[in-house]
Amino acid sequence: MAKKGSIDEELYRKTSINDLILFSIFSLRGKCSFEVLVKECFSLFPKSFSLLKFPKWPDSRKLDRSLRTLRNRRLISGGPKTIFSLTKLGKKTAEEIAKTFRQRKLKL
Repeated sequence: MAKKGSIDEELYRKTSINDLILFSIFSLRGKCSFEVLVKECFSLFPKSFSLLKFPKWPDSRKLDRSLRTLRNRRLISGGPKTIFSLTKLGKKTAEEIAKTFRQRKLKL
């Protein structure tokens, strides 16, 4: 059973970590601090963002490489000491991810 506010594991388990992070920033109105992003990713996608030996706790290390990749692809701007924001391209990509989640949910 999914936590309140989380997306069913069947809907996100085949989605890349990068896409899950983009969707999480999108769900936070397109910008957030690192700490808030860790919480949001874990709340929405607990199986993908939990510590291996302690699944009830978020693992912030799972965001590190992906955040750099997303920034290099110009999908997000900002950093852990500031605020992460979606770029225009990042917002468009996140909207497509959201659309995919809605469509897949309807098919289940």
